Amino acid sequence: MNNRKLSLAAKIVIALVAGVMFGIIANLFFSTGINEGISKWILSPLGDMFLRAIKMLVVPLVLCSLICGVASIGDIKKLGRVGVKTIIYYVFTTALAISLAMAVANVIKPGIGTNLSIQTAEKVETATPPFIMDMFVNMIPTNPIEAMVKGDMLQIIVFAILFGMCITLIGKKGETLLDMISQINEVLLKMITVIMLTAPVGVFALISKVIMFQGIGALLPLLKYFMTVILSLILQALIVYGTALKVLGGLNPIKFFKKFWPVMLVAFSTSSSNATIPVSLETCEEKLGASRSVASFTIPLGATINMDGTAIMQGVATIFISQLVGVNLTIHEMLMVVLTATLASIGTAGVPGAGIVMLSMVLQQVGLPVEGIALILSVDRLLDMLRTAVNVTGDAAATIIMSNSEKELNLDIYNSDIDLEKELNAEESAI
Repeated sequence: MNNRKLSLAAKIVIALVAGVMFGIIANLFFSTGINEGISKWILSPLGDMFLRAIKMLVVPLVLCSLICGVASIGDIKKLGRVGVKTIIYYVFTTALAISLAMAVANVIKPGIGTNLSIQTAEKVETATPPFIMDMFVNMIPTNPIEAMVKGDMLQIIVFAILFGMCITLIGKKGETLLDMISQINEVLLKMITVIMLTAPVGVFALISKVIMFQGIGALLPLLKYFMTVILSLILQALIVYGTALKVLGGLNPIKFFKKFWPVMLVAFSTSSSNATIPVSLETCEEKLGASRSVASFTIPLGATINMDGTAIMQGVATIFISQLVGVNLTIHEMLMVVLTATLASIGTAGVPGAGIVMLSMVLQQVGLPVEGIALILSVDRLLDMLRTAVNVTGDAAATIIMSNSEKELNLDIYNSDIDLEKELNAEESAI
């Protein structure tokens, strides 16, 4: 008789499927009052506790991990080289993502034949595109403590990089401080392992709540748009990232996806790139063999500026709304969409729903009615979950590629097969 227990990843998948099934049943057969009661007393508390537990670690882990990573690089020129390569890669894949999305949307034409009207849409909140130089100015924190309290990831990253560089520059005097920060970092990583044991419960609660209130009814009028976004996300994840891993990294992309998919599930259920940072860091380092010095830089930075999934939604939504109002975008206007959406995705916070506000910038840039956003809000919560999974996958793929380009990827770990028994024992020993 086989007494092997289920791995954590398997438990998360079961919880996800069970949550979807429960949400559908509740939506179809329970009254609104009962659903609100279940959500208020059970699902919301459980889901929020799981989210808060993960988010609790984001700021201290990013700070400590990045300081340790930068200090361990030692060579300032190497840090600059990794930074430039990473930013170029992120901007390129984001521009590629939105171009791919617009190409797919122009082929499928989700707005043609759809029985929806912009005139009936409600007024939505709009956003003004930021002056590009303000983005650079605002990267520098006037008060790093305030930046940590607010969770301003870009400012935290800049402070941590400078702090780590200066530890390196003072040499032997900084070793004691670096050892202490490294020990704190180890404790935080262990906390991730402990918190992740509750992931199946949190995933069940989060997905159940969404499906319970969204249902499948909201999906039907926008099914063509919904499927266009999903197809674009799948192409970006499998084809673009898979090709990048193979061509730029010389690696087997199947190995990557086999080990990283549990993190994609966590990203899917939380809808937050920032909340997934601790889990993504742990997986990239321990299961994929990425260098800690590289991962601690690329993962937090990616969660802040690399939003390929969000860019895809903006590209498809722009074509969808233009087709609804009968406007044919010119090549020049499409290029403006690519540029604006790329810059907007860089400034999009890694929290649920931020992409919708940024979409208004893109629409205003090409003269399309922002009221069209209201039409896609009914399915955006589900799409937000999917595009977050793509966002974090792009960050991880970049981490592996950059680690390998610096000859710091542990290929033995990357190419190793997953030992479920070993994984289970590691989970149990964490308690």
